[in-house]
Amino acid sequence: MTRPGADAMVTPPSLFPVVQANATASALLCWRRRIPSDVSSAPDPGTSKELPLSVSGRPRSDHYGGRVSRFVVDISPLRKYRHFRRLWAGQVVSGLGSQLTLVAVSFQAYALTHSTLVVGLIGLAQLVPLLAGALWGGTLADAMDRRKVLMLTQVAMATAVGGLVVDASMSHPAVWPLFVCTAASAGFQGVDWPARRAALPMLVDEHDVTAAIALQTTIQQLALVAGPALAGVLISTIGLSAVYGIDVATFSVALVAAVLLVPLVPSGGGTPMGLRSMTEGFRHLRQEKLLSATYWIDLNAMIFGMPRAVFPALGVGLFGGGAGTVGLLYAAPGAGALIGSLFTGWCSRVHRQGRAIAACVVVWGVTIAVFGIVPVLWIGLTLLALAGAADVVSAVFRQAVQQRAVPQHLQGRLSGTFFAVVAGGPRLGDAETGVTAAIGGPQFAVWSGGLACVVGVVVLLWRVPELWRDDGGGSALSAEATTDAIAEVTSELGEGEPL
Repeated sequence: MTRPGADAMVTPPSLFPVVQANATASALLCWRRRIPSDVSSAPDPGTSKELPLSVSGRPRSDHYGGRVSRFVVDISPLRKYRHFRRLWAGQVVSGLGSQLTLVAVSFQAYALTHSTLVVGLIGLAQLVPLLAGALWGGTLADAMDRRKVLMLTQVAMATAVGGLVVDASMSHPAVWPLFVCTAASAGFQGVDWPARRAALPMLVDEHDVTAAIALQTTIQQLALVAGPALAGVLISTIGLSAVYGIDVATFSVALVAAVLLVPLVPSGGGTPMGLRSMTEGFRHLRQEKLLSATYWIDLNAMIFGMPRAVFPALGVGLFGGGAGTVGLLYAAPGAGALIGSLFTGWCSRVHRQGRAIAACVVVWGVTIAVFGIVPVLWIGLTLLALAGAADVVSAVFRQAVQQRAVPQHLQGRLSGTFFAVVAGGPRLGDAETGVTAAIGGPQFAVWSGGLACVVGVVVLLWRVPELWRDDGGGSALSAEATTDAIAEVTSELGEGEPL
């Protein structure tokens, strides 16, 4: 069935997006389940046509890029679906702006206070509103038109960043607006993400959902590279106020993109909001030990192994640079994640996805620990990039587990919970790093956190053996597979409920 806005069946942000979620938020290239339609509508007149068949009986576009698509991201959803293009384009622009603000807030906080603890506490201040927004936003995404939710959240997040513009424009900027405005934006971000995620299967056909998720992940990684690197340059040239102003403008672009979408009402008119709705999602999460283990292992990596709270101190102190160096430190994990996200087609042939997740998190922890003891900038940037690549591969497998373990009617609520983990973990990590740095210095905070991350993986494998035993992955793809078959796998030992 053609989704609303499909052009032709032809192959051819948030304030603080999280590096790992992006891992997440976020990255599935290697696993796909058939997802029931949330929207029922007739194809747009003149937008669909029959494709000529190949000798194998598949449409000729099925062979397009067959071999290459095993390893690289599939861009066909951008060609097929007009409304998905709009959602994606808005996310590209707003994601870039949000990364500018991420670096600007940390740099401004450290410049005003010279305290890594303050930088870490700013992240911690976002935690409660983020969790509340994500949990409430998950039920909201299952209860009302997701397009309206996206429109409201863009306006709200732009308003929050506008407060940063006003503060930075003052002759003597205050520190408290950095806490208040970022906390407010985090809450609105929590509402936005479940609606954005739940809207995606309504804009593309079932067999293109995985490719669409991969495209969203890829542009998040692009923003994670270009945004921080550009922020360092802009802060030094046009100032903090102008940088915040650019972010406000990017939310305007995302708002226009949301306005141009079709109504995105959940199937059956939606599930009533409330505590009972949230409880149902938590009950499912508690029953699925493998699924909950993927949440815990990501929290472990982000709480102990996310060193971004000391990036300003390391950039200015250890590496002897300025805003540009700080921007490079923020950009390096995203650069590695971007490269990793473009070459994850091999994941479809990994059966033991739980072990793969554990291995990736160990690599993350080890590289972060080594980064903490290396005083050479280019080596440090390389290590951060390697950590980012390991994280995005981990995110692919974690998304794969979630896709096969969460039923469709719980997608909004569990997406909200998942977002709370991948976005909340780094905030806790900011606080942990800031406190540890205040005790033993920035480098001590980094290498001790990396080692603690590795120890956490060992403990989790011991406490939740389902993670080690998981064998629900897929099989190799044929050369004749369509570009969307990069995500098609078969489960061998049983599956969770279909999405």
